[in-house]
Amino acid sequence: MTKLSVNVNKIATLRNSRGGNTPNLIQVATDIQNFGGEGITIHPRPDERHIRYQDAYDLKPIVHTEYNIEGNPIPKFIELVLAVKPTQVTLVPDAVDAITSNAGWDTKKHEGFLQEVIAEFKRNHIRTSIFVDPVSEMIEGAANTGADRIELYTEEFASEYAKGNSKAIQPYSTCAQQAIDLGIGVNAGHDLSLDNIKFFKENIPGLLEVSIGHALISESIYLGLENVVNMYLHRLK
Repeated sequence: MTKLSVNVNKIATLRNSRGGNTPNLIQVATDIQNFGGEGITIHPRPDERHIRYQDAYDLKPIVHTEYNIEGNPIPKFIELVLAVKPTQVTLVPDAVDAITSNAGWDTKKHEGFLQEVIAEFKRNHIRTSIFVDPVSEMIEGAANTGADRIELYTEEFASEYAKGNSKAIQPYSTCAQQAIDLGIGVNAGHDLSLDNIKFFKENIPGLLEVSIGHALISESIYLGLENVVNMYLHRLK
């Protein structure tokens, strides 16, 4: 079964907007797991505009499912991950001023750098994943870095699917199978939602994990967090 990892960045954004501790990030992460969520994802950025680096440490004792930390492997991020030792680190090539993730790695151009970073994480027994576009050459490059998994960047699929273009799934299906053939696990994330997750899951071979934040939290405003977590779990079965 595909695991659901809930990205709690938006909870941190709401908390930070008032300067206090409401909503309580630790309590929300605890509740998500109690509601059936199978992982917690955070994506700290250098300006700490949502998740703070301290949050990564505070979450560690209470995440009893899978703990996934995403981010650009700048020195401060690498230091954080090595200290916290999450279940998985997902490497994302974010620009410092990026509002959200908007592209996958060029795994050919950055192969040497990624090999070095991934080797360090693997020496510390941290599973590694690389954020990539659904492009065959990038999947091949990811395999050469030594990564355990890829995370398919799904924004284009979500955008096209919303327009009625179900054929937009094809490059994702092809690249997922290519990754499996190369011995890499397959994760996915970005703009997946209750509207498209079932179709996506049904058409992606070997899908191990999806990381969903913005849509899930937005949907929860209308439908309730416990209800939405379980709606995702039902679609992923």
